[in-house]
Amino acid sequence: MKRTNILLIALLTLGAVLVAQPVAETQGKTYSIGISKLVSHPALDAIEQGVMDYLTEAGYPATFDNQNCNADISTAIAIAQKFKSDNDDIVVGIATPAAQALAQVIKDKPVVFGAVTDPKAAGLLSNYDKTEETNICGVSDLNPQQLQLETFFSIVKPKSLGMIYTSSEANGVVQMELAKEVCESNGVTFVAAAVSNSSEVKMAAQSIIDRVDAMYVAIDNTVVSAVPSVSEVCAKAGIPLFNTDTTSSEEIDFLMSWGFNYYTVGVETGKVIERIINGEDPTQIGSIFFDDPAQFELWFNLDVAAKLGITIDQKLLDSAAVLIKDGQKIVK
Repeated sequence: MKRTNILLIALLTLGAVLVAQPVAETQGKTYSIGISKLVSHPALDAIEQGVMDYLTEAGYPATFDNQNCNADISTAIAIAQKFKSDNDDIVVGIATPAAQALAQVIKDKPVVFGAVTDPKAAGLLSNYDKTEETNICGVSDLNPQQLQLETFFSIVKPKSLGMIYTSSEANGVVQMELAKEVCESNGVTFVAAAVSNSSEVKMAAQSIIDRVDAMYVAIDNTVVSAVPSVSEVCAKAGIPLFNTDTTSSEEIDFLMSWGFNYYTVGVETGKVIERIINGEDPTQIGSIFFDDPAQFELWFNLDVAAKLGITIDQKLLDSAAVLIKDGQKIVK
């Protein structure tokens, strides 16, 4: 690396440290932050906790109003109206419908989204080049879906893949369409089942399980909240399950899990809030996407692999962050 580049990086790092000092402390202001979470499940709970932990540990005086939409859109709207009435300084929408409700109701305060797969498709942002004037910004949980699925295919070699998705949730539809494209390009028959709420997930899994060789659960909050029921159906039928939400994988019979540590997504969402507190406009922040492989975790359940007679390449096992063996979680 050239010396001038090293000097530039050092100066930028110093500037970032100076900017990151909690201005709230010097101003004596306590920030009121409303957090609207679509539903309670391990991934979204981890995001919520990551937001609060980061801001608290960074020294920003803040009060948090934590609300759960219970996967109900009318409740999400009511929560947004509550935050508006309370005149919260910053509001946070965890998952797409919660963020959409906040964006619909609140126009004069920063709206920060956490774990929205495609903010543009969700109507939260009109583009990703940071040219629009907006009060909305945040963190996407878009996964490298093609790489993930093709890795799964290399292990399982399925002729058909099943997927359950939420037809009313934008990120669920986007991921379903992407999964269908990946299947078509790899000669795998794609079998989808749509649901509108978590109570339908098990029945949807049962409706397609006899037509698939493998099952895929994307980052779809309604489906993830009921992923134990999908695991149950797959285990009974002897079908390998790929669950992209590692946060919810520990207690289910998955074969492969590859995705975010959602606590980290919460921390990154907290950093977005920090930038706003320190005076940055949401327009300048836009949507933050993860592109570092180190930010994703690959898990394998060797007990399930043994039951199904599936062999996993040693190179993949070596690259895994977590292995489940003899019922024990091995963190590498």
